[in-house]
Amino acid sequence: MKLMKELTKGLIKENPVFVMALGLCPTLAVTSSVINAIGMGLAATFVLVMSNIIISLIKDFIPSKIRIPAYIVVIASFVTIVDMLMHAYVPALHKSLGLFIPLIVVNCIILGRAEAFAGKNKVIPSIFDGIGMGLGFTLALIVIGGIREVLGAGQFLGINVLPASYKPMLVAILAPGAFLVMGFLMGLMNLMKKK
Repeated sequence: MKLMKELTKGLIKENPVFVMALGLCPTLAVTSSVINAIGMGLAATFVLVMSNIIISLIKDFIPSKIRIPAYIVVIASFVTIVDMLMHAYVPALHKSLGLFIPLIVVNCIILGRAEAFAGKNKVIPSIFDGIGMGLGFTLALIVIGGIREVLGAGQFLGINVLPASYKPMLVAILAPGAFLVMGFLMGLMNLMKKK
C-alpha cells in the first residue's frame, strides 16, 4: 500500500509540474509536440529512477558536506547515458530536444527527489518514487504538448485531428502559447484541489 502511494503521488497530488512547479524550463520549451513531450518525459524518468536507485544505495557513504555535488555526479552520469542512447537510436528526436537533454542534469525534479526522498529512503521505495514522479512529469508534458499541438497545428502525434478548414493558432506552438497553456492548466489544477 505504501509503495502504491509512492507510485501514484506524482501523478496528481504532488505532480512535479502542475503542483510543485518544478522542471518548468523543459516543460515550456519542448512541449510544442507530443513526440517531444514523450521523449523528454521518458528521458527524465529514466534518469530519475536510475539516480534514485544509486543515491539510495550510496547515501550512507557520502559525507554530508559533499552530498549535493555527489548527487549531481550520479545524475550527470545517467544524463550522459541517455544523451548518447538518444543520439544513437533516435537522432531526429535527439536533434529536436537539443540542449534540453543535457540540461536534465540541473532539472529541479531530479535533484529534489534525490535530496528529499532517495537520500533518506531505501532502494525499493526510491524506485517507486522515481517512477511515480517521472510518470507525473511525463503526463504533464504530454497534456501540455497535446493541447499545444492540436491548437497550433490541428494534429496529435502528427496525425490530423481537426478538419482541413481549421486555421491553426500559431501562438499555441510558440513560447507564449506554452505559458498560456501552462497557466490555464495550473489554474485548473488549483481549482480542482479546492473542491
